[in-house]
Amino acid sequence: MLLISITIVLFIPYVWLMLYYRKSWKAIPAFEIPENANHYLPFISIIIAARNEEKNIGKCIQSIIAQTYPSDRFEIIITDDHSTDQTVSVVESFQKENIRVLHLADFVFGQKLNSYKKKSIDTALQFAKGELIVTTDADCIAPKKWLETLAHFYKQKSPVFVALPVNFGDSSTSDFLFTKLFKIFQSLDFMTLQGITGAAVFKKVHAMCNGANLAYKKEVFFKVGGFEGIDQLASGDDMLLMQKIQAQYPDEIAFLKSKEVIVNTAPAATLKDFMNQRIRWASKTGSYTDKKIISVLLLVYLLNVWVLFLGILSCFFSEALSIFIISLVLKTLAELLFMFPVSRFFGKQKQLWWFLPAQPFHILYTVIAGWLGQFGSYQWKGRNVT
Repeated sequence: MLLISITIVLFIPYVWLMLYYRKSWKAIPAFEIPENANHYLPFISIIIAARNEEKNIGKCIQSIIAQTYPSDRFEIIITDDHSTDQTVSVVESFQKENIRVLHLADFVFGQKLNSYKKKSIDTALQFAKGELIVTTDADCIAPKKWLETLAHFYKQKSPVFVALPVNFGDSSTSDFLFTKLFKIFQSLDFMTLQGITGAAVFKKVHAMCNGANLAYKKEVFFKVGGFEGIDQLASGDDMLLMQKIQAQYPDEIAFLKSKEVIVNTAPAATLKDFMNQRIRWASKTGSYTDKKIISVLLLVYLLNVWVLFLGILSCFFSEALSIFIISLVLKTLAELLFMFPVSRFFGKQKQLWWFLPAQPFHILYTVIAGWLGQFGSYQWKGRNVT
């Protein structure tokens, strides 16, 4: 039967992929600062591109100021991207010598850009004094040993690019059941991506990272030409840059697996914000040159399209119902096997109870966001992007 044949063809590589990611994630050694650590540590420049972040950026900066890393060994550079709120005033209220604000408007002179975030980061890099560049977002909260752990990892392993873990925290106090479930759904989805990131980077099979928690050598950024050639997209300041660096330094890319460096960020507040975020992420896939990640993304997308198709088909033909149920269960089990060790790392094992109920929504959004990411448009930071 054709339906069974196509299902088998898609599921054999997919299940194998999930098992491979599980094995790879578990093989990543957890990093701890060695007892005889070298006390000479690099100067770090933390770059934050901010636009209308008055509600978040104060907490972000406070978490960085509270680092165990010596304050004379790092600086914070915030590039304000045409904010219309009190973002700049909040930053300036800290009055710290190692905090600097740049105004993007002073460097673009009214020019309309394809990627304001890339320009914000690139502008900050022109003034950065650090040997090591760290990027995060204005709505992120960093743990106290974030910089210290990263610095020791950098000195010990000598990578030119480091992907670090990001976690969706939930500061919501809403009593609405939908809101709580929506946060859990996002957390599960994002945790899956983080697990794949760690596994893929550790095994060097394909590039993957998140700009909310990245580090790279400043000189390497300029050696690969920075964002030149990838500045046509609003997104891609993370993975497309990583792709460029990996092409020239394939053996010097690393993932830092340590709970001391997990940066927390907030999930999307509304369904509209969530879809815009995911469409933005999907929009950069057409610019990937790494055939391995293209193959993985294509397999994942086709499998989700197929399962959705089986679900719709089963509403009209009872013969397809059993194939749909088996496919849904098999997909869930394969992903759960991968997610068990990942959820332990992030301390979110209890959320896995929601994994099966979340599957239909995950499949639907993956298909829609993947399509619109290539052929649609989205809003980001109050701007329409096509």
